[in-house]
Amino acid sequence: MAIRHGEFERIRSVLAEADTDGPLTAREILELLEDHDEEFDSAHRIATVLGRRAQTGEVEVIRDQPYRYDVTGESQ
Repeated sequence: MAIRHGEFERIRSVLAEADTDGPLTAREILELLEDHDEEFDSAHRIATVLGRRAQTGEVEVIRDQPYRYDVTGESQ
């Protein structure tokens, strides 16, 4: 499944607007997106988008259980 154009930008924009405190799980990010009227298929889809961006260094994946994602690059 290919990354749809703009998915990462939509996630990043909502997280910046929400002014979140620290890394979030994919489910927490999904809830924030829904609160901001952004539709995503699932938390798994968000994890896929952010995991791919982690390969380029734009996202840090904190491998706790569950995984947390730091999109700002400022993990705690």
